[in-house]
Amino acid sequence: YNPSFHNVVAVNPADYRSCAAPRASSTLTSGNDRVTLKRGLNSFICTYAGHCQAGMKIQ
Repeated sequence: YNPSFHNVVAVNPADYRSCAAPRASSTLTSGNDRVTLKRGLNSFICTYAGHCQAGMKIQ
């Protein structure tokens, strides 16, 4: 992803549905991040204004 326009935040399923990131969330911003997936459901959103609501999220 282009870090000038996007970021990645790991969230729980409820925050994924509401496109909300808790204040204590770690935000990935390098554009070249590595994420170790945990067993089970993993949820990620972009917190730039309107991006998650427009569908920039993945489970």
